[in-house]
Amino acid sequence: MEDAVTDPIDVLANLFAHEGSRDYFGEAVSQSAHMLQAAALARAAGAPAALVAAALLHDVGHFLGPVSGDDLMKGTDCRHSEAGAVWLSAWFPAAVTEPVRLHVAAKRYLCAVELTYLAELSSASLYTLTVQGGPMTRAEAGTFINLPYAADAVALRRWDEASKDPLATPAPFEDYRHLLLGLLAVAA
Repeated sequence: MEDAVTDPIDVLANLFAHEGSRDYFGEAVSQSAHMLQAAALARAAGAPAALVAAALLHDVGHFLGPVSGDDLMKGTDCRHSEAGAVWLSAWFPAAVTEPVRLHVAAKRYLCAVELTYLAELSSASLYTLTVQGGPMTRAEAGTFINLPYAADAVALRRWDEASKDPLATPAPFEDYRHLLLGLLAVAA
């Protein structure tokens, strides 16, 4: 997908412009619009730069690997959170990649501990929840919430579910270039 001399931010911008322009698996927005909305919500909440970046990049794993997001909607877990975190770790610190890695687990956690959260899921999110393992058990939830970056992943997951508004007009990817460049320097 990219070579060693390619600017990682340009690689990401290309993903948002091309692969991200596709429909977002049963939702009324594109994948890019969804991720841009999540980043806008994180920014509006005053989240630190790394968490804004995680919100912006949380679903890039849908564009990577042999199992696609389309496969997820057909019942095969594409493990996009893991794929995205591993891929992003070449450029970004754990404060970005770990909330990405944990955002699906955070959905499972929230569904286990907050019945109101489960009721707020879109029909597509309800379906993927079943493919991704369903709500956590009490023991799994206890283990999850004590992980480093679990609280950030829970915040990200709340923005994730709220980022499916077809009428929203979030800032474009380019508005995050400086923020992402600053985080690249931290990872180097």
